[in-house]
Amino acid sequence: MTDSSSYDLQRSVGFMLGTAYRKASALFQSRLKRFDITPEQWSILYQVDLADGLIQKEIAERAGKDRPTTTRILDHLERKELVARRTDKRDRRSFQVGITDKGRNLIRETLPIEIKSNEDVRSCMSEEEYETLMRLLIRIDHYTKDILERE
Repeated sequence: MTDSSSYDLQRSVGFMLGTAYRKASALFQSRLKRFDITPEQWSILYQVDLADGLIQKEIAERAGKDRPTTTRILDHLERKELVARRTDKRDRRSFQVGITDKGRNLIRETLPIEIKSNEDVRSCMSEEEYETLMRLLIRIDHYTKDILERE
């Protein structure tokens, strides 16, 4: 058994990823506040804008979210009239999700805010450090997915 007094949580990959994510997300959220949309909602809306007509499962996969969370977010976006669901012609049990003009306009208006927020966070590192960070994050993502599938 490990003695908790000798464990440094600040050196935990999960803890630091979570901490950095929450701070970067808070930055983006503060900049999105006047648009009445959260970063979580924005990322789903962005995926719908990229590929109009996806089913909810595909949106969840592309956004890196589970299906119940994606459904909840799509419910919010639909109430705000940013997306519209329609029955999938290939599978009547599924819904295709399309972006509305209001949703498309919101993405056009807020994409520069996402880009600026990303640039601001990236400014603390060199391009080489950024590329290394991205490679490591992708490796961690794939590796933890593999571990989860084995367990």
